[in-house]
Amino acid sequence: MSFSVRENEYLGEKYYYKKHKSGLDIYVFSKELGTGYAAFATKFGSIDSEFCLDGQKITLPDGIAHFLEHKMFENEDGSDTFERYAKTGASANAYTSADRTVYLFSATENFAPSLEILLDFVTHPYFTDKTVQKEQGIIGQEIKMYDDHPGWQLYFGMLTGLYHNNPVRIDTAGTVETISEITPELLFKAYDAFYNLGNMVLCVCANVEPQQVEDVCDKVLKFTEPKEVKRIYPCEPDEVYKERVSKNLQVSMPLFSVGIKDNEPFVNGTELAKKRAQYNIILDLIFGKSAPFYTRLYDEGLIDSSFSYAYEGHETFAHCEISGSSNNPEKVYELIKQEIKRYKNTGFDKDAFERTKRANYAHTLRLFDSTDDIANKLVGCVFEGSEILDYPKIIADVSFEDITKRFDKGFGEHSFVHSTVLPFENKE
Repeated sequence: MSFSVRENEYLGEKYYYKKHKSGLDIYVFSKELGTGYAAFATKFGSIDSEFCLDGQKITLPDGIAHFLEHKMFENEDGSDTFERYAKTGASANAYTSADRTVYLFSATENFAPSLEILLDFVTHPYFTDKTVQKEQGIIGQEIKMYDDHPGWQLYFGMLTGLYHNNPVRIDTAGTVETISEITPELLFKAYDAFYNLGNMVLCVCANVEPQQVEDVCDKVLKFTEPKEVKRIYPCEPDEVYKERVSKNLQVSMPLFSVGIKDNEPFVNGTELAKKRAQYNIILDLIFGKSAPFYTRLYDEGLIDSSFSYAYEGHETFAHCEISGSSNNPEKVYELIKQEIKRYKNTGFDKDAFERTKRANYAHTLRLFDSTDDIANKLVGCVFEGSEILDYPKIIADVSFEDITKRFDKGFGEHSFVHSTVLPFENKE
C-alpha cells in the first residue's frame, strides 16, 4: 500500500494520504455512501492580494481569486466544462472564500471519469484579452446584483465595521473598478503562484479505493516545481473600525448582524481547532435555542427563527457573528451586549456547559455521515494544519475552566459592531 493510513478506531473512521509525485497532497476517505464527492482546492482566497514570489513583491487587484475561479471553467478548445461533466452525470461547482478556492463535484456513478475532468480543467489555465474582457462584464453584473442583496450587504457591512485594514473586509468579488484592472498576465501570475500543486490539496470522499484516485492523478497531473510564496497582510488594530454600519435596501423587515472582534493572538493547527470548539460552546450557552436569551426574545417578538450565530476563526482574522431579523434591531443589539455582560458577571452554569458540550460532540460525529461535509472539512483542516479525526476528542476535552478563561479574554466591551439593512421607509 503506497498510501499511509490515518485512523481513529474509537470513531471507526479512517482515511488514506499520499504525497503524489506531482507534488499534490491526496486524501481519500473511502465511504460506502450513495454519493461520492471530490474537492480540489488551493489556499488562495480574497485576502491573498499581496505577496512575495522569487524576491518580487506582487499586488493583485481585489476580486482576482474569484475572477480566476470563474475563468478556470473555460477551455482552450472552446469546450464547456459543465458539458463535460454532464456526460458523466456529475454535478460540479466551485467557490471562493476569504482563504481558499475550491473546485468540486458530486457523483453517484462514473466517479473516476469525473475526477479526471476536475483535475484536467483546473490544471490547464486559458486566458486571453477577449475572454477576460467578456468575464469582466459578467462579473461586473454579478457585483451589481450583490449590491442589492440584503444578506450579502449585511455580512460585509459587519466586516467593514470590524476591520480597519484586514482584506477580509473587502468583497470577495471585488468591485467593478478593481476587476477592470485584471489582465491575462495578472491571472497567470496569480495562477503560477497559488495553483502550484504543492499549494493545493485533493480531498476525495467516495466509495473508491485510494489506488483508483492515484491512477487518475497519474494520468492527468504533471510535476510542478514548488514555489515559496510569502503572503503579506497589513497590521490590524485591536479596536473596531466603526461600531454602526447601515444600508437601506428592498427588505420587508430590518436585518441585523452583530460582529464581535476576536483580538487574541492568531493561532493555527490544533490550537485553532481548540479555540473554535471553545467559542462554539460559549455561543451555544449564551444564544442557543435552549438558552434563556433566545426564548425570551422570541416570545417577545424581537427575533424570529432566522436568528443564528457563528464563530469564524482563521489564521489571520477571527470574529463572532450574531444575526437575524427584527423590527427593533437596535434593542436586540443592546440586549445582546447586556446578555454577554451578564454572563461576565455571573459565569456559566456547569450543568448547562456539560449538556452543550455533549450536543456539540454529537453534532461533530454527524459530519462523518456526509461525503461533502467530510471533504470540505478535510480541506479546511489540511490548510490550517489540524486533524479532522481529532476534532471530536478536542470537543470532548474542552473543560469548564477552558471556556471560562476564553470568555474572560474575549468579548471585550469595545469589540462590538452593529450592521443593519433597513427598509427604505426606515431611512435614517
